Amino acid sequence: MNREHKKKTLEKGYYKTHPCNDTFICKFCGKPVVPTGAGSDHRNHCPYCLSSQHLDNEPGDRSADCGGIMEAVSVWVRKNGEWAIIHRCKICGALSSNRIAADDNPMKLMSIAMKPLATSPFPLEKIEEMTIAMGGDGDLKW
Repeated sequence: MNREHKKKTLEKGYYKTHPCNDTFICKFCGKPVVPTGAGSDHRNHCPYCLSSQHLDNEPGDRSADCGGIMEAVSVWVRKNGEWAIIHRCKICGALSSNRIAADDNPMKLMSIAMKPLATSPFPLEKIEEMTIAMGGDGDLKW
């Protein structure tokens, strides 16, 4: 069954006690996504491109009317050391956080993690000048 046809009302917290065994076609890359290999009972994004679909307002509620593609824009590390993906909806801009899955593309994860370093918001040549402006002596030699 396609995810977009699942508009059933479930009691709050249903997803925590019931696994999601749905197979779906990724709306972004078009590859089939199966629940096996995720390492959890809840597959909520494509392991190839890391994209998802905006279906929930609260985890598992399937109440979002948007249905837009949730683009993987960043990663973060939780207190326990586990990585999670930050998704942003391309239509409404909603943000969500999802645990990475065991079979997620490691190169795609690293690419997202390194993006802030690869696209600096300022010219790297200006670091010394910025250090001085912030009250440092500008000496970056260690």
